[in-house]
Amino acid sequence: MQRRRVRHRIHALVRLVVTCAVTALTIGTLISVQVLFDDTSSSSAYSSSSFSPLSSESTSILVADPYTVYGRRKISGHNESGQMRSMQEFSPPQLSKVSHYLKLWKKPSNQDFIPCMNPSQTYSAPGESRGYLLVHTNGGLNQMRAGISDMVAIARIINATLVIPKLDKGSYWQDLSNFSDVFDEKHFTQYLYNDIKLIKKIPKKLKRVMKANKQFRSWSGVDYYHNVISSLWKNYKIIIASKSDSRLANNNLPLDIQRLRCRVFYEALRFAPQIEALGKLLVERMRSYGPYIALHLRYEKDMLAFSGCTYGLSAREADELTKLRENTTHWKVKDIDPYEQRIKGHCPLTPKEIGIFLSLMGYPPTTPIYIAAGEIYGGDNHMADLEARFPIILNKAKLASAEELAPFTNYATQMAALDYIVAVESDVFVPSYSGNMARAVEGHRRFLGHRKTISPDRRELVRLFDKIASQNGGDEHSLQQEMNLSSNKVIEIHRKRLGSPRKRKGPISGTKGTDRFRSEEPFYENPLPDCLCYKGPITSR
Repeated sequence: MQRRRVRHRIHALVRLVVTCAVTALTIGTLISVQVLFDDTSSSSAYSSSSFSPLSSESTSILVADPYTVYGRRKISGHNESGQMRSMQEFSPPQLSKVSHYLKLWKKPSNQDFIPCMNPSQTYSAPGESRGYLLVHTNGGLNQMRAGISDMVAIARIINATLVIPKLDKGSYWQDLSNFSDVFDEKHFTQYLYNDIKLIKKIPKKLKRVMKANKQFRSWSGVDYYHNVISSLWKNYKIIIASKSDSRLANNNLPLDIQRLRCRVFYEALRFAPQIEALGKLLVERMRSYGPYIALHLRYEKDMLAFSGCTYGLSAREADELTKLRENTTHWKVKDIDPYEQRIKGHCPLTPKEIGIFLSLMGYPPTTPIYIAAGEIYGGDNHMADLEARFPIILNKAKLASAEELAPFTNYATQMAALDYIVAVESDVFVPSYSGNMARAVEGHRRFLGHRKTISPDRRELVRLFDKIASQNGGDEHSLQQEMNLSSNKVIEIHRKRLGSPRKRKGPISGTKGTDRFRSEEPFYENPLPDCLCYKGPITSR
């Protein structure tokens, strides 16, 4: 009898200890998750109290479930008619997965590098103007933004009055937007008051004078503009720059010129108020799903045709892209080997490959993904594999109503600006290809504190993908083993490709001439060291 009582007391004590332990672990988990969501919701540079929460007409607010670490209790999407649809509830993860989850979203350390764009003490107000610089930009949104930033710096170098640049209206996208449709022209003018002289239009009295129409040499330094371009002022009052992209060198320019480029790119070229407003709203709506990935999925018709990348496409689709490339006169390279392009890592990752990559990096199926891109080539047919792995796939059309998007729908540049805002503010940014958009967003995120940006190593990844695909003929156990090994390898390969601070890469050794400049890391992809300075901890004496 006495023994039974002792055993009963021991069992009761054990139950009490186990209950206390589980309770403590649960409370710790809840605190970690709450801190995570608090940090996420407060980190947006675009967040504004003037914007209301999600409207019930466009999408519903998802209330955070404290027991759900990987996402919200109820995840919502859209069906083909645009209406919201409920998806399955996801069960809470094991407590051991919490640290892994936090690591997935944790941004790299900025290592005490902070923005530093102020001009030096010797920097003076703009001098007397020698004439007018009229700029015709070329390319898409971010190619034009980089070009405009360069042209502001060039106007400073040659003592020119810059006329508000004309945006490219003859490119692939056939966008008729003017400067003030895309950018806040008033802010642009006021911000640069102490840097250069700006006017909206050429004075009428000078419209009939002789103009020097010049295509500035690519990747040129200050000497070229002082000696060659400035000499044109002897005979002309107006210099027309017929192209704006890559007209300044990436490196070896005076510090004040480099910082001026940064001030223009990161601060002066603010988007037009209507774009900023909807962009902020899209960010808020994405945040209602929890931490999210912005995926720049460069799987668009023009990109695939230009690069000759036809992997995973049907014969009909490959033939369509080949004809587009052959018929586009300003695309110089016509004969491209798609297999060689892919093996060398020169192709955008396909939606299927991106899905595998994110899975191997450890992101769970409940991860919200924002597609920052134009129309995906092949539509649903090529998106099916990605959506099967990550069902919470969102974009502008799913986050905003048709009425909200109507003012921007027919303007590719303005639509790209919306994507740019959501991408810069994302918890993680992943580009499938290193184009102008990807470089601009990565550089902006570095400037804002080195937010997490995962840059896929496409050359290594396609080898792994092909190896995994070869296991499909084997048994399920072998395939799973290969996936586990590949996951570890992929994570290790990308350990130093997460957007942490590093000095901008110079030219590849052995390259000469134009190839030397082409091989340099673009200035706007990484503003360190010119516009990011080390501010170490202050030590007491």
